[in-house]
Amino acid sequence: MHAAAEERTTREPDGNADVVVVGAGPTGLMLAAELRLAGASVLVLDRREGPGDTPRASGMNGRIVQLLRYRGLLERFSQGGRGLVPSPSIPFGGMQLDLGRLPDSPLQALHLPQPRLERLLDDHARDLGARVLRGRTVTGLTQDGSTVTAHVSGPDGTSAITARYLVGCDGGWSRVREAAGIGFPGTAYPEVNRLAQVPVPDAVTLRDDGDLDVPGLGRLRAGFTRTDRGVFAFGALSGGDLLVQTTEDLVQTTEGLVRTTEDEAAADEGDAPMTLDELRASVRRVLGADLPFEGATRLSRYRFQARLAERYRDGRVLLAGDAAHQFPATGIGLNVGMLDAVNLGWKLASVVQGRVPDALLETYHDERRFAGERAMLQTQAQVALRRSHDAAGDALREVFQELCADEGALRAIAALVAGTDVRYRLPNPNGHALTGDFAPDLSLSAGEGATSVARLLHAARPVLLLLGENGELREAARGWRDRVDVIEAATEQPPADALLIRPDAHVAWAAAVGEPASSAVPALRDALARWFGAPGPDSAAS
Repeated sequence: MHAAAEERTTREPDGNADVVVVGAGPTGLMLAAELRLAGASVLVLDRREGPGDTPRASGMNGRIVQLLRYRGLLERFSQGGRGLVPSPSIPFGGMQLDLGRLPDSPLQALHLPQPRLERLLDDHARDLGARVLRGRTVTGLTQDGSTVTAHVSGPDGTSAITARYLVGCDGGWSRVREAAGIGFPGTAYPEVNRLAQVPVPDAVTLRDDGDLDVPGLGRLRAGFTRTDRGVFAFGALSGGDLLVQTTEDLVQTTEGLVRTTEDEAAADEGDAPMTLDELRASVRRVLGADLPFEGATRLSRYRFQARLAERYRDGRVLLAGDAAHQFPATGIGLNVGMLDAVNLGWKLASVVQGRVPDALLETYHDERRFAGERAMLQTQAQVALRRSHDAAGDALREVFQELCADEGALRAIAALVAGTDVRYRLPNPNGHALTGDFAPDLSLSAGEGATSVARLLHAARPVLLLLGENGELREAARGWRDRVDVIEAATEQPPADALLIRPDAHVAWAAAVGEPASSAVPALRDALARWFGAPGPDSAAS
């Protein structure tokens, strides 16, 4: 798409930046903050007039919660809330998996409605110097070998904003992805899902164990209730409301077409808003009884998608969040999307600052598409568990739940959901188990006192953590001290003699305990150059 000839072109310093981010949802705002932490200028454009007010998510869990702690943001984000709480269970494929049987829950949750999350991230990004312009719609893109231009419609008419790179964080219906010509293959499932946050009706009793006593229906257990007409699910929220969802099954029509039981048009974005009457009618169809809901804080209707962008980068245009992936299960979109942003931010900032060639951006595609594939794997498995309604489906779910009675299997499923099983396939000359993995939060004793890996990463800078007698490694890193923090510390039972930790908290390289300098030094220098560019003039000889 091309801009009209009469549009005005915005030039530095009035409107441009190193990077334009399209979309001010959690992914876009997190990316803006990460870019600013790494020293790049950023301009965020969003078509909405203000932060969203629809609680599309009531909280987050998984790896992103750990990452927020590594950025020092948890206290700020949980202020006035309950902070991190262990997740007692997780929904999986229309079942509820009990994590309470484990001695420690592998999932920590942060209860934070998405509108508040967006406002906190907006404040965080602006505090760091990001600019956020709202009421701007990107209508097209053009790019050449050195810049990318966004053609924008806003309150003052049309304009062209030019930057070094542009990142589409504009959701599943991404205009950036479409304009860049990036394919988004996959499947749209036809079941209609309705989600609502509602007060507990006066005629209904919420039991201490979280179940409901419903007149004329009896006891409804928290979690999933499957009928021959669909699935009804609910859970009690911390504020006293209920989160309610219905999923309507499919039927075969006389014309041979697969439709939902209510024979309605596709419930895609852009349809008429969902109403409370529509929710009541859906509950009646699924349960065969009325639930007298009298109000709602949130009402939404959606269909599951299973799609991955063919590539996360096209020249100077990149994708992150829902613009790059849509999963056929709820509860993981924030985790995966915001982790996209954390992986991309420091890499893109290094490229625009000229420290590394833009080939480094290919590692963003490789690593985060791999993470997207892992997320798609477990969500597609949930589809198979959720959609089978005959005796074979019942048998599948029963076998799956029997397998999850084993602690190891249950932890593995929880890690899949949390994304904590993702280990990037990085160069690993000595085969160290931590290379490519999320850095453990070691308690450290350093020259300035007690600290931890999490505290060292608050500034989102690379860290070379020396845990042994490492004079040769310290000297080898001299040429990178302008961009890598070299920390000498001690810890109980060190997992390595040295860890090179990227700003996204993943281990780029590790020296095995007792590894000789003859192999550790050249491997360290290779890793430093690969991720953080050529050494400066003070580099020690190899």
